[in-house]
Amino acid sequence: MKVSLMHGAGGEVMGELLRTLTKVKNRNAGGIGLEALDDGAVIPIGEYQVVFTTDSHIVRPLFFPGGDIGRLSICGTVNDLAMMGGKPLALSCGMVIEEGFAISDLERIVRSMDEALTESGAHLVTGDTKVMERGALDGIVINTAGIGIAETVVQDRGLREGDRILVSGTLGDHGLAVLTHREGFSLGEQIRSDVAPLWELVEGALAAGEIHAMKDPTRGGFASAINEMARKSGVRVVIEEAALPVRRSVRSAAEMLGIDPLEVANEGKVVMGVPLEDADAVLASLRSHRYGKDAAIVGRVTAGSRVILKTTIGGERFIEPPMGDPVPRVC
Repeated sequence: MKVSLMHGAGGEVMGELLRTLTKVKNRNAGGIGLEALDDGAVIPIGEYQVVFTTDSHIVRPLFFPGGDIGRLSICGTVNDLAMMGGKPLALSCGMVIEEGFAISDLERIVRSMDEALTESGAHLVTGDTKVMERGALDGIVINTAGIGIAETVVQDRGLREGDRILVSGTLGDHGLAVLTHREGFSLGEQIRSDVAPLWELVEGALAAGEIHAMKDPTRGGFASAINEMARKSGVRVVIEEAALPVRRSVRSAAEMLGIDPLEVANEGKVVMGVPLEDADAVLASLRSHRYGKDAAIVGRVTAGSRVILKTTIGGERFIEPPMGDPVPRVC
C-alpha cells in the first residue's frame, strides 16, 4: 500500500493514514493532545490553557477569487486555534519554495499574510525558508503553526442531546471558488472563497452563550465535520436540508460538476453545538459579525448515532462521511 492523494483529502481514507501517523507514545503533555485528533492541542501551563496547532497549505492555483495561499495559511491556523476557544497570539511560518518562483508573487503572498494577521490580532514571530530545485514542488508550500490562550476550552467531541447545530454561513464557497477558477470557468464574482480569520466571530459567540462543541468544516466540508463531531460525541445529529445555507451560484456550479457542496472545503466557517437555551443568543451574535451574517440553525442533536438529513421533499437519508474531499489541492 502506498500514499495517494485521497490520504490527504480529509475524509475516511485520511483516517487510515492517521492511524499510522499517530502511533506515537509521547503524544499528551498533560492536557488535550494528539490522541484527541482535534483542531489543536491544549497544554496547561500554570494558570493558562495554551492552545497549539499546525497546518500546511498546498493550494492550486496559488491565487483565487477571494484569497490566496498567503491569506489561507494564516486563517487556517488562526481558525484551528479559535475552534478550541484559543485567542491567537503568535504564529510561525515555514516556506518551501521552488527554484524560479517569482519574487513578485512571493511579495504578494506576504502582503496577504500580513493583512490576515492584522485582522486576526496575531503576530508572525519566527519562521524558516527552504528552496528546492525546479520541478521538485508545485511553486510553494507554506506551513504555519500557532499558539493561543483559551479561557474556555472547546472540543469537537462535546455535543449533547438537545443541542442545536449552528453554521456561521454559506457552505462550499471556498472549494468551489478554487475549483472553478482552476478549471477556467468564467464566473466573475459569483463564487468567491470564504477564507477569513474567525477568532473575533468566535469570541463574540463564546460571550453570548455556552458552546459545547466547535469545528471548522475544512477538508471534507460540512459532511466530514458533522460526522466527526457526532461520532466522537456518541450522538445522532438531525440536519434540516431546507435550513442549510448554500449560495445559489455554488449549488449550481456543484450540480454542473457533479459535486456535493456539503463535502467541499470551507475556510471561513464554523460548525457549533449549542444548548437550546443559548442557541438564539449565539445565532444573533454570529449574525452581528460580517463573517456570520448568513449564520443559521440547521439541526439538532438526539440520542443514537449517525447523521440524518431531513430532505426538502419530506424524506430522510444519511449524510455519510466522504471518502475524501472531491476537490483536491484547495487548502
